Order: sequence, then structure tokens, then C-alpha cells
Amino acid sequence: MNPIAELKKKINDIVVNAVEASRDELNIPSGFTPEFTIEKPREKAHGDFACNVAMLLARFAHRPPREIALMLIAHMQASDLEKIETAGAGFINFYFTEDWLYDIPGLAVQMKDRYGAALSNGEKVQVEFVSANPTGNLHMGNARGGAIGDSLASLLSWAGFEVEREFYINDAGNQIVNLEKSLEARYLNMQGQDVPFPENGYAGQDIIDTVKKIDAQYKDGLLQLSTEERGQVLLKFALEDRIDYIKKTLARFKIKYDVWFSEKTLHETGKIMEVIDMLRQKGFVYQKDDAWWMKSTLFGDKKDEVLVRANGIPTYFASDIAYHNDKFQRGFDRIINIWGADHHGHVLRMKGAVQALGYDPDKLEIILMQLVRLYRDGELVRMSKRTGTTVSLDELLDEVGVDAARFAFVLRSPDSHLDFDLELAKQKNMENPVYYVQYAHARICSVFRQAQALGADIPKWDEIDVAYLKEEAEKEILRKIADFPEEIETAAQSCAPHRIARYVLDLAGLFHSYYNHYRVLNDDADLQNARLLLLYVIKVTIYNALQIIGVDAPEQM
Repeated sequence: MNPIAELKKKINDIVVNAVEASRDELNIPSGFTPEFTIEKPREKAHGDFACNVAMLLARFAHRPPREIALMLIAHMQASDLEKIETAGAGFINFYFTEDWLYDIPGLAVQMKDRYGAALSNGEKVQVEFVSANPTGNLHMGNARGGAIGDSLASLLSWAGFEVEREFYINDAGNQIVNLEKSLEARYLNMQGQDVPFPENGYAGQDIIDTVKKIDAQYKDGLLQLSTEERGQVLLKFALEDRIDYIKKTLARFKIKYDVWFSEKTLHETGKIMEVIDMLRQKGFVYQKDDAWWMKSTLFGDKKDEVLVRANGIPTYFASDIAYHNDKFQRGFDRIINIWGADHHGHVLRMKGAVQALGYDPDKLEIILMQLVRLYRDGELVRMSKRTGTTVSLDELLDEVGVDAARFAFVLRSPDSHLDFDLELAKQKNMENPVYYVQYAHARICSVFRQAQALGADIPKWDEIDVAYLKEEAEKEILRKIADFPEEIETAAQSCAPHRIARYVLDLAGLFHSYYNHYRVLNDDADLQNARLLLLYVIKVTIYNALQIIGVDAPEQM
């Protein structure tokens, strides 16, 4: 149930009826009503909701918007509306009585850990995120993409979508060829052979660690194999080892996928050449210089892109097209990819390929994510202390913990650069956003423990008179809690899980301010019970919001 949506619907019906009743006076055609908006005003003095219908009608009625607004208001009435007035250029402002606020605690109590959730809408959504190459450790970009992607998937599920999380394993292509060459060189070096390291090889400590595992298992037993056979053994072991590492590290980061999709299967099943043939038959592929090209410029790309090289090997773009074709064939209504901002040039051509295949390109949503910069004591941190290379996700979690990392990554919009302050993330005080929110939850739990210790006789929640919540601060909190289902819906529509992090941060702020100014446990039993009920629904809402972004709600700090 969405109380804000219900209020908006009530206003919508009132406005539509008023327009209908004013048609003759306004001289507008029968059946016509402009697509108006109903929004919360920025200033409380302007009411609970504001509507722009009068300004939209002005161009048809050829009258000033304020005059039209007054005319419409004359036809508006509802028992739970305190007043309706016009303001500014012609907005119509609606002021509800406060009675509806006192229904919110009962709703939150009834729904508890599902408060804010919507019923299933039958739409199937896939969210693909992280999809890191199995050639190195997970880094800060992967960490941010993981937190955003997993939170988005959870958010969409709360909004009523059927959601599937997917990791695309890049186990084919040039990077795998280079990985095999790197493994070969490291293995032979460990066996005492002086062989040069490949120019485009992967020189990270993680590859050395994997080869040490290979050496521990096989010793020099692979030297008797041919180069090709040895490469297959090395690569098979390394891919299993690296993918196992990725799975364990992401599970530690509270991310679990429904599907791990292998790029290699697209090659083995012939799906890449199959999709290229489909595009060729549709007239979107041509041959030049012994290579096959996609007419991606037809879809806004700066240049056409190669699908199959002159040597007959498909490009990454070709496998990506086949992968997305496979996604659509699996019946998803929406496909969401989270990519690093360095992939921005790939967006148009990918959407173009989807359109060329006959799918609606708007059903493919690509979220571009900006870079993460780590800071310690105001200084930029570039290197890992252990490996001398990029700081890994595991090292970050070791230092700041899962909750602090996830909250920090989700708090900012993906399209903004993120400066991650390591020292702030470790602080156990109110300066740290995740601590600030978690402490609100723990503080409320502490109040209930105190009430129990004092022997407070708290009746059932539905027997408490919420009318005792008369302070403006209490009403403001109730309004904020009422906003939660609407916030989930809005955040899901715009693929913006950061809205939930900001929401719960704001709610925690309202609670801390309230708690510092008003006594919850007091001598007035009715007032005490009403305030305990208020704290309970705050706790429920904080808990649910933190569940969406994958952060724990502790009962003690």
C-alpha cells in the first residue's frame, strides 16, 4: 500500500472532475484533459501537494492561469481536505487534514518487514553488474558497481518486479589468450626456465598467487605436456581459481547471483555467428577488407564497428550482441547493465544492435558509473600495501567492513565521482553516515530494552491512541515514513538506489533530533505508548531501507 499514491489519486480525481465541470466556461473540447503533474511543494507553506493543471489549460482557454485555477477550485471539494488555494503563477495547492497521518503507524505495523514493498507487477527484469574479467583482483570500480547493482536489484524486487541478478564471465577473447600466456611464463619461471614475460601479459600478484597454487599441485608435471596442452591445463585451473575468488569475495560483500553466464558458451554454441547472420540478412552487416562490419553509424555511432576480424575471429562487440540477444530471448521485459564510465562509447552501438535485432532499445537500460578515488587523511591512495598495485575489494573490506563500504558506494548517484574517505568510513561516531543510520536503529532498540526493564505495560500496537502524537516533529516523522513506499517506487523507476540511502539518512536525522528534544519514556502512559509506537515504525522503516541497500540493522552498537 502506498499512502502518498492514494492521496495523489484522490487529488487527480478531484482535478479531473473539476476540469470536466468547467469545460463550458473554459471553452475546451469534451474529453480533453492535459497531462498535469501532482507534486510535493518544496515549501511546507504551499500545502501537501501542488498541481500545474491551470497553467497547462491556459494556452487552450486563453485565460490567465490564476483565473483558471480559481474557476477549478470552485468545483473542488473533499471531506479530508482542509483547504485548496492558488499560488504563484497558477499552481493549485492542496492542504489535507492531518487525520491521514495517524493511519501510517497501523499500516507500518501491519506490513512490518514488508512495509514499503509493492505487489508483483509481473514484469521480469535482469540486472547484470560487476562482470569483471577473471584476470585480476576485484577493484574499487567493481566494488561500487557491485553495491549499486545489488541494491538496485533489491530495490526493483521491493517495487514489485521479478528480478534476476547475472554475472557475465569474460572467459573468451584476447584477455584470455593473454592470461594463458601470462600463466605459461610464470609457471615456467617457477620451474627454473628463463622465459620472457609477454608484453601484454597480466603481471599482478594475484596471477602469481594462482600459479603458486598450480605449482603446489602439479610441481614440474606439466613440463612433459605440449605447449597447447599445458596452456589448457593452466587456463582451466586459473579460471576456476579466479572465478571461485570472485564468487567468494562478492558473497563476502553480500552479493549472490542467480546466473553466472559464460561468454565461452556463446562461441561453443555458435550463437555469435548466428546473430551475425541475422544482422546480415536484415541488411545491417557488410564485408570490407576481409572483415565483417556492423552499420552502427545508422544508430548514431561515430563509426561502423567490426564484428568479425579478417582472421575470422569475432570481436568483443559481436559476442556482446549475441549475449544481449540471448537475454531478450530469455524473456526479460527490462535489461539493465551497469558499466564503468569508460564504456560510454559502447552505449549507442549496443542499443543500435538491439534495435537492429528487432527489440525495443528502450528496454535496454545502461547505467554508467563514474570512478572511485580512495583517500586517507586527505591523501589519495593509489596502491595496495600488499601487492603494490590497485587496492582490492578484499583489502577495503578488511579495513572498513562491509556495511560502511556498501553504504558509501550506494549513497552517491552512479553518474557522480566518488571520493571514498577511508578514515571516515572506519569512524564509530555520528560523522560516519552508516554509523549515523545504524545507531538510530540500535538507539530505538535500546529504548525498548529500557522500557522492558522499567516494567512498562505496552499494549498491543493497534490499541494505542496515536492521536497523542501532536508535536510537529512527530507529524514530520509520520510524513517521512508515509513517503517510504512512494520513494521506493520513484527510485525503482529511475534506477536510483542512492535515493533510498539518502532517504534513510534523512529519517535517521529526524529521529535523532526528535529523541534529543522529547522524552519517550515518561509519566504519561498514553503519551509514552504513542511515542513507543512512533519509534517502532521508525525502526521498521530504517530496517527495511537498510535491507534494500544490503546493510545490517544492528540492535546494539
